[in-house]
Amino acid sequence: MLGPRKPYPPTELDLKVFETYVPYDHHLRKAARVINWDAFHDLLAPFYDDRLGQPSEPPVLMLQLEYLRYHYNLSDAQVIRRCQTDMAFRMFLQVNCHDQLPDSSSLCRFRSRLKTEGFQLIFDQVVAQARRHGLIKERLRLKDATHIIADIDVPTTLGLVAQIRDRLLEAARPFDRERVEGERVEIELLRQRTESQKVELRLEARVTHLKEILSWVDTLPSPEDAETNKSWQKLLDRRRIAHKILDDQEHPGSGDQVRSVTDPDARRAKHGAWFDGYLLDMIVDPDSEIITQINVLPGNGEEAADAITLIQQEEAVHGNDVEAISIDGIGFNGAVLHALEDPEGLGLDAYVPPREGGEDAMYTPRDFEETEDGKLTCPAGQTSTSSWRDNARARRAHMFSADTCRGCAMVGQCMTDPPTATAKHGRRVYRSDYHQELERARAKSQTEQYKAVRREQWKVERKLGEVMNCHGGRRARSRGQPKVFIQECMASTATNIKRMIRLLCGERCALASEN
Repeated sequence: MLGPRKPYPPTELDLKVFETYVPYDHHLRKAARVINWDAFHDLLAPFYDDRLGQPSEPPVLMLQLEYLRYHYNLSDAQVIRRCQTDMAFRMFLQVNCHDQLPDSSSLCRFRSRLKTEGFQLIFDQVVAQARRHGLIKERLRLKDATHIIADIDVPTTLGLVAQIRDRLLEAARPFDRERVEGERVEIELLRQRTESQKVELRLEARVTHLKEILSWVDTLPSPEDAETNKSWQKLLDRRRIAHKILDDQEHPGSGDQVRSVTDPDARRAKHGAWFDGYLLDMIVDPDSEIITQINVLPGNGEEAADAITLIQQEEAVHGNDVEAISIDGIGFNGAVLHALEDPEGLGLDAYVPPREGGEDAMYTPRDFEETEDGKLTCPAGQTSTSSWRDNARARRAHMFSADTCRGCAMVGQCMTDPPTATAKHGRRVYRSDYHQELERARAKSQTEQYKAVRREQWKVERKLGEVMNCHGGRRARSRGQPKVFIQECMASTATNIKRMIRLLCGERCALASEN
């Protein structure tokens, strides 16, 4: 049941103590003045059921505790301990000296109640308040991403298969206890039979056993209350992970492999160095340096395409119309540029550093002209002899004959390794389906406007560093993509509030509570 707005109002004595011991320019005094915290009560009320349970702790109080956690980079228990002794914390929460603060476990239940939807609303509300102060402009958004290290120990492949096997059997116990006990006996026998074998053979045996377990788990009949039965839903979730791990073993080069049973959403990727975890992706308004939207992706997520999602989310929430976006080199993607710049879609002006294709050549695909019949003509005037579609990369490959390239006087300017006497093919050129979008991006990169926009890109990089290094965003505190999103949402919210205080406090600080 939804609790009251303010159950612990400070007494007159409390107010005098706060006035005496908390400086007027303290950060939390400014945070209390700049942000309209009372507006969050009605925002969070739909997450509580008025018909069930005892009155809850005030949602605004719980939100403020979450804010203190991330601003000061504390744990649940640490923030409660600080609130018991720190006058600035108690002043910010507006609680009196006689009432006890919530137990630290209440913060975990608060996060479970709100889930990602609730924390997304909180983030958007803070951005909306910044907009009402006139801080955020629409002329440009800066986009970038950085990595989040998952809270996992990556096991060996043998250990990973063993872990999901044990977890799968644990989840299946309520539905076929006798069969589970039999499988545990088989596990011990399997261990004894293979303990002296090579790792490859031990792994093969355990993968085979996991397939056998899944074969009967897949045939378990679902209970009548399958949708609400937590044990059944746990079994389905672990069954899904087990199938994914087996699929990874059959396709070892897939690049989207489960790294840990404890956090099956985490992925291995490279961001400077290899890591296991997630990506924090964000867009920032360069005029105010306020983060206007964020997203958390798996480590190998589509960072370039997420630019579309971020802009769409911001415009859907706030009803604004962003004019331009600046992305680093990963945004030099024809499909993404088309979606961003399409007048019938987002209609943005995209600024992206161009890059050439990965071909080892002096003449680039830009130097080849397309004929009316769809072939390519090289700078020497020769025409491609064959072509084929590469649907996976949305492009067409054009091939020149080896004889033509060998006899060409300009081959030294076209290929660093000209075709040998036995070679069957000459120069291969790829022409993207989004050739026009890529050419526009290249032409734009030569303009003064592009240079001016790119000079502002450091602002989003600094903002990412602030979230990561000052508010605990670098290492995941919990496991699973939804929980990591909640963490990064609050870390970004704390960063935004800090920026709003810097912009507003002074002559405009007194106006914050009125808006």
